[in-house]
Amino acid sequence: MAELTLYGRRTCPYCLRVISHIQNRGVDIPLCDTSDPDNRARLIEIGGKGQVPCLVIDGAPMYESGDIISWIDANL
Repeated sequence: MAELTLYGRRTCPYCLRVISHIQNRGVDIPLCDTSDPDNRARLIEIGGKGQVPCLVIDGAPMYESGDIISWIDANL
């Protein structure tokens, strides 16, 4: 299985959409809250920008809530 990390904020509606979908699917993906400056810096290091939500799949960033949800449905 792929190594997954979700970067986001609980105040972002697009992030909440992804988090809700993950919870409804019963999938366990760790959330790195980008309101923490260290997590935000890591996200920028990974993908070159601070856009959330961002699902990191084996080190590769995926943005856009719809794309993330589609990937989860197809792969988990």
